[in-house]
Amino acid sequence: MTSLIPTSSKTEIFYPSSDGEPLAESYVHLQAIFATFSVLTQYLQGRQATVLADQFLYYAQGFPRLRVAPDVMVIFNVAPGGRDNYKIWEEGEVPVVIFEITSPGTKENDTGYKKILYAQLGVQEYWLFDPKGEWIEEKLRGYRLRGEEYELITDSRSEPLQLRLQIESQLIGFYREDTGEKLLIPDELAVALEQEKLAREQAQEQARLAQLQVEKLQEQLRSLGIDPEAK
Repeated sequence: MTSLIPTSSKTEIFYPSSDGEPLAESYVHLQAIFATFSVLTQYLQGRQATVLADQFLYYAQGFPRLRVAPDVMVIFNVAPGGRDNYKIWEEGEVPVVIFEITSPGTKENDTGYKKILYAQLGVQEYWLFDPKGEWIEEKLRGYRLRGEEYELITDSRSEPLQLRLQIESQLIGFYREDTGEKLLIPDELAVALEQEKLAREQAQEQARLAQLQVEKLQEQLRSLGIDPEAK
């Protein structure tokens, strides 16, 4: 484990929340980051957990240059909600799962420095997603921590998240292991809500028409001198 080095200086140390660099190198990568972040945030709603995207992870107190910015990281046993940055020594928890949306330009860093650092910090799972399939043929590759080193994940399952991961074009599809239910991305959720609304409106219209038909039959019975409400 990488030690979290305390500072002995009484001077307040500034930990930046931005470096001015773009969030992602392409629209496809940005979409993958946003979809992963949105799905996992919705999935963990109501739990003592948070999901952060492209925000600095500081791991050595007193050394603001020792930082990394995972594309998406999930941390358990912390207060929900966003942060400007994440300091391990303040929160007391290391990210449990990290996703990097990778490309040939970030391959060396993602498979070298970051992979070593995340293992040293104790990140339980590390996932690399190459949405364009530029260097990972299968697009998604995961590693699970065993002891102090990562081992390749062969079943496309995230043990900490209890989710099954599946490639769906240029996005990761997430499915609950307990129910098999797919976690919907915002666009899919909007479509599902619209379909639910239409189904509800159709059901209400059918009920209205059925009531009109009943009233029409009752009126016909009355015209024949029959009381439809008589027992």
